[in-house]
Amino acid sequence: MLQPSLQKNDKKAKLLIYTVSFVVFAAVVLLSKFKLNVNLGFNVHVFAMANAIINSAVAVLLVAGLISIKQKKYVLHKKIMLSAMVLSVLFLVSYICHHLLAGETKFGDINHDGILSDEEKLAAGSLRTVYYFILITHIPLAAIILPFILFTAYRALIGEYEQHKKLTRITWPVWFYVAVTGVIVYLMISPYYN
Repeated sequence: MLQPSLQKNDKKAKLLIYTVSFVVFAAVVLLSKFKLNVNLGFNVHVFAMANAIINSAVAVLLVAGLISIKQKKYVLHKKIMLSAMVLSVLFLVSYICHHLLAGETKFGDINHDGILSDEEKLAAGSLRTVYYFILITHIPLAAIILPFILFTAYRALIGEYEQHKKLTRITWPVWFYVAVTGVIVYLMISPYYN
């Protein structure tokens, strides 16, 4: 096992983790209500593509992290998981940029007018139901996973490996699901970007 990287201070850690989680959640919710009408000279949906690429990389890193810990490669596991966390921060920045600059896209909105006509709904067919099912499961899990990730990392960094392992049983599958479904959501909605 690795030596702890941080000194244990649960009170400060809880306050920091809850504060960061709240601020991130509030920023995403509040900023999703706004759209900046700014011409950056490039297609702002590049941020959505970046999000999908980052989510793909995070999913791969999560699998690699699982494999490395099963093989008892603790230093490699730590590097992989910290990399996944850094990529998740980059994802968050890109996600906020995309939603601030691109606004909302409706699944099936072929003519990009922001209104889903009966003909467009019919053309989207049952794929629309699949998309919304994935989206409805993805969004709340994405909203609640951050404090789990931070607490899981904190337990590892202070050397409380049994608690880390217990939290990981919840955190890993949810984080993996959010990363993978993020890519699926992008692949399904991207044809409707204008």
